[in-house]
Amino acid sequence: MSVRDGFTGRVNGRLHLRVQIFVAKAPECPNMWVRNQNGLRMAAQLDFQGKQRVNRSYCQPEQGENRMKIEKGSVALIVGVGASEGIGGAIARRAAAEGLHVYVAGRTQAKLDVVVSEIEAAGGKATAIVADTTKTDDVKRMFDTAEQGAGKPDLVVYNAGNNRFSPLTEMSDDFFEGLWRLCAFGGFLVGREMAQRVLPEGEGVRDTQATLIFTGATASMRARPPFTAFASAKAAERALAHGMAREFGKRGLHVGHAVIDGGVDGAQLKSRFAEYLEAKGEDGGLNVDAVAAEYWNLHMQHASTWTLELDLRPYKEEF
Repeated sequence: MSVRDGFTGRVNGRLHLRVQIFVAKAPECPNMWVRNQNGLRMAAQLDFQGKQRVNRSYCQPEQGENRMKIEKGSVALIVGVGASEGIGGAIARRAAAEGLHVYVAGRTQAKLDVVVSEIEAAGGKATAIVADTTKTDDVKRMFDTAEQGAGKPDLVVYNAGNNRFSPLTEMSDDFFEGLWRLCAFGGFLVGREMAQRVLPEGEGVRDTQATLIFTGATASMRARPPFTAFASAKAAERALAHGMAREFGKRGLHVGHAVIDGGVDGAQLKSRFAEYLEAKGEDGGLNVDAVAAEYWNLHMQHASTWTLELDLRPYKEEF
């Protein structure tokens, strides 16, 4: 055991404080402190009895009490993958880097092919599926393709739903319904399909461990014009995630809802609102790889500490 002195320092230009704490180096995780884009985080510590506890979100040992073991050949299905430089693409790359065979589903073959090529170039496995998430047959085909190719998905992410806006008095029926179908109805179809495939029949049976994560938005809790239609659709999606978590959590399906609060520093915002990101400055937009890391942390959580809802926002974002 060793003592790390408290210090005040700067990481990526930001002020960080650390209090004095007793730590012990674990053979599975030789580096006690790991650096990432959020600064320094502790990888392991001692409890009051002197027994080692490892934060497996940052240091994953080969053996241990984690809620699940991620083996080579495990499967992820990421629904709503667009540009490579987006949340869906980043999650796909992270899951592939962790050894999962990743199935990326979206509407545009060319965009999916870019993500697959990036993953394969890095030594991972990926398969593209062109599909409309608002159609039952397409959703079933996504799961069939993954299951027949590599097995039932251990991790499913529903990331579909672009932020579109319109004044209410000028809004068409199709505009409002289209957003609802993409965010809420598509999420329902994907969530139902996963539950039907990974959960056993009967109540109170916990013999499977899998993760379903919905990409949400602050609008789901705070509607503001001209984003009323998007807010109502995302609110319905959030309610869906909360309902599924309470219905299926005890049977081993971890359902999470990630609230994206702020602009995403990705291809879409850079192409449409570059001035906005420039005005925000460094780390003013959500870094897609950092978002993907938090999704992976949700997937790897111990069953005694599952998170239902997680807020993700830049440190300078007002809330």
